[in-house]
Amino acid sequence: MILVTGASGFLGQHLVRALSQKGLEVRALYHQHPPVNKLSELKGVSWVQADLLDVFDVEDVMQGINEVYHCAAIVSFHPHDKEKMLHFNVAATANIVDEARAQDVRKLVFVSSVAALGRRSDGNKLITEEEQWEESRYNSRYGLSKHLAELEVWRAAAEGLNAVVINPAIILGEGNWEEGSARLMKVVSNEFPFYTGGINGWVDVLDVVESMIALMNSDIVQERFIVSAGNYAYKDIFSKMAEALNKKPPHIHAGRLMTALVWRWSMIKSSLSGHTATITRETASTAQNAARYDNTKLLKLLPDFRYRPVQETIARMARAFQQQTE
Repeated sequence: MILVTGASGFLGQHLVRALSQKGLEVRALYHQHPPVNKLSELKGVSWVQADLLDVFDVEDVMQGINEVYHCAAIVSFHPHDKEKMLHFNVAATANIVDEARAQDVRKLVFVSSVAALGRRSDGNKLITEEEQWEESRYNSRYGLSKHLAELEVWRAAAEGLNAVVINPAIILGEGNWEEGSARLMKVVSNEFPFYTGGINGWVDVLDVVESMIALMNSDIVQERFIVSAGNYAYKDIFSKMAEALNKKPPHIHAGRLMTALVWRWSMIKSSLSGHTATITRETASTAQNAARYDNTKLLKLLPDFRYRPVQETIARMARAFQQQTE
């Protein structure tokens, strides 16, 4: 029996589908958002509501589990979520890894983030898995929460738990077009005119899922892996999205001053409308910085693994977006 935490989330949904298609038995956890559409009908998948901050809930759902994919996390760049996110992402991970050790789980794959590697002022240097976290104004609170959660995994690994950590770049794929990276497609569809000079790593959600399953099925333990198809400028990604949607691409360069004005206006608009802010102070800062990630370690240890081209990922996203919004 396989346990997937955060199974109703963006990455979790894709992972659960893939495991179900392989004929595996999955115990899929959710907290507030039960499965919708065909998720609840997936073969071999039992959906269970659980609070990962409750050690008794964690103990119950871990009974009979052999493998764990820990995907559950709060992902937010809004200042109001800072303390809640720091508490949940760290404490929930501690509860999961402690119970995994107690239940003698064979292996755990933990979904971290490239944000947990920290960000540098020098964007020309490739960031590798050997990067050590350093306090910096370039880091996000989300990155800090994942870094601290990773420390809980490494503590449990030192105590005997077989674990692998993945650090995905920005994950692209079909999902809720109102949340996360999938929302970028909606922003581009609305012909948002601004672009920044930032660079980041990007990866298809299907590649993240395949790498997780391959690492779980391998003999690899006590390692971390950057999962990224490549480093691309935000402008390039947004322009590819606009082309796929037949929309006008962003055409106004937003420097740091303009970006500061835009994120402030976005926050004010959000507070008045009650809708999620398109840009926050942290996302604006990230979009201005260059972060380049070295993806070679995973490719060396999983020689049969190949990344999907980003252009192919965006085209698939655009088709799904247009079908669901027409």
